[in-house]
Amino acid sequence: MAKVPLTITLYMSEIIYRVQNKTYLTGRSRQNGNNHEEVANMQNNDDEENKNQILLSIGNAFATLKTKLSEWLDEATTSASNAQIKENANLTLTLQMPSNYNKSTKDSIATMASDYIVNVAIGDWFQITNKNDAKDYFDAAGANLASIREAANKRIRPTRTEVSA
Repeated sequence: MAKVPLTITLYMSEIIYRVQNKTYLTGRSRQNGNNHEEVANMQNNDDEENKNQILLSIGNAFATLKTKLSEWLDEATTSASNAQIKENANLTLTLQMPSNYNKSTKDSIATMASDYIVNVAIGDWFQITNKNDAKDYFDAAGANLASIREAANKRIRPTRTEVSA
């Protein structure tokens, strides 16, 4: 059966923004007026050491995502490097889907792939800054992965062809 390529582009600027926004909102929600340092440590920002850690976490999350989706990953378009992902680079996945996969799920696959990377990166961040929160983000990433698999395994209903006598 012929395969259908599905190319997903994940924009680094969006991923970094979502990591920073979620960590900001988490920190703000925990602020009680006298825990400023703890709240500040929850929040990722553009400081060089923070940005480097998040870029490393995003790179690790992307590599793990490729492993988790390896049954669909197009080997011809896959490259590898241990260099840190650049802030201005975009992440691209090309999946080889069965010809009868339900194409209406491609946005779900792309969104959940982005969510997976964001949640793993935040989980890594909280492993360093607030261990109690890390598990929640790793659990969310697991749910994202399950949603990707569910969407990728959706198929369109076959149609009956007419038989000529």
